[in-house]
Amino acid sequence: MQKMMGSLSAQFNDLNGVHPGLWPLAPRLLCATGALIGVLVLGWFFYWNSQFDELSRGQQEEMTLKDEYKSRIQQSINLDGLRAQKIQVGQFVSTLEKQLPSKAEMDALLSDINQAGLGRGLQFELFRPGQAIAKDYYAELPIEIKLDGSYHDIGAFASDIAHLSRIVTLNNLNVNSVKDGVLSLEVVAKTFRYLDADEVASQRKAANGAKK
Repeated sequence: MQKMMGSLSAQFNDLNGVHPGLWPLAPRLLCATGALIGVLVLGWFFYWNSQFDELSRGQQEEMTLKDEYKSRIQQSINLDGLRAQKIQVGQFVSTLEKQLPSKAEMDALLSDINQAGLGRGLQFELFRPGQAIAKDYYAELPIEIKLDGSYHDIGAFASDIAHLSRIVTLNNLNVNSVKDGVLSLEVVAKTFRYLDADEVASQRKAANGAKK
């Protein structure tokens, strides 16, 4: 072993000024190995590293596209069902829209509510429409009502309100006994109407102003 090590060591002596092509085998192999390692290191930092990063990004993009493709396939499979649901929702919304009166029809609806009470023989002490409260695309109109009558007639009045062609809700009900079986009902009836084009534009303008 010592003889072999001495032989290898001797190959590295007196190399100064000697052309590398004339070096003994061991120095040439060591020099070639060092050059190869240097090329690999430089190639990694200046070329392969960016290539691997690009490959990683490509793989991530491939996964994203595959997920998107699967989602689109699933949507296409359910397309007929979604279209049917859209039609059903549209019909439901259309039905609800027909129950919302326009601004011009509000007076008629207030008259219907009043007639529902008079038709049951109830005595109105208060019937006061409040200020309309504008929402996104509709307005809410509260009506303070106070009336007297029998338990049966008040119940029939509430049923008549529920069966009106327009949406009317009864809120904050308060029933008190007056005398001889006569009851007093205090309630806030709320009905709803469409906002006209000018009101919708005003609502959007106000909302945009609030955001700014």
